This record gives sequence, structure tokens and C-alpha cells, in this order.
Amino acid sequence: MNKMEREKIITIVNDFLINEFEVDGEDISNGANFKITLGLDSLDYIDLVVVIESHFGVKLGEADFKNIITFDDFYSTIENKISQKM
Repeated sequence: MNKMEREKIITIVNDFLINEFEVDGEDISNGANFKITLGLDSLDYIDLVVVIESHFGVKLGEADFKNIITFDDFYSTIENKISQKM
């Protein structure tokens, strides 16, 4: 996946986190702790999985979230899932 596509992933993800999960855009950065910044409960994770699937056509499972520490990890996970699908 090229850099432009990664930028598109980041833009789409950040937009729906801000608009649908009411995350402050200033709190989102590549190195920020994903789980602490979002403060999601288990139902929010289900919503997040649904939103990811509807935007990117890939499904994230519980195992995927165990490896996500930062927002950069989250973007990379989505990017990798999309690459595997192609």
C-alpha cells in the first residue's frame, strides 16, 4: 500500500473517531495510546469494528485489538488487513 493510501486511511479513521465516537481531534496522534485516548467500552469496540468494516471492507477481531497500542498500530492493522484482502 502506498503512502497516499495510508494517508487516506488515517483521514477516514480520524474523521469517524471524531464524528461518531466524539474523540477530540487534538488527542489523536500516531504515538498516542489508542485505548486510553478513546476510552471505549466493549460495546464501543463492536461499533468500531462495524464502522471499520463498512468503510474498508475488512473485519477486525479481538486478537487484532490485543496488538494495538498506539493509533499508528491501529492504522497499520487496517492497512495490513486491506493488503491481505487484495
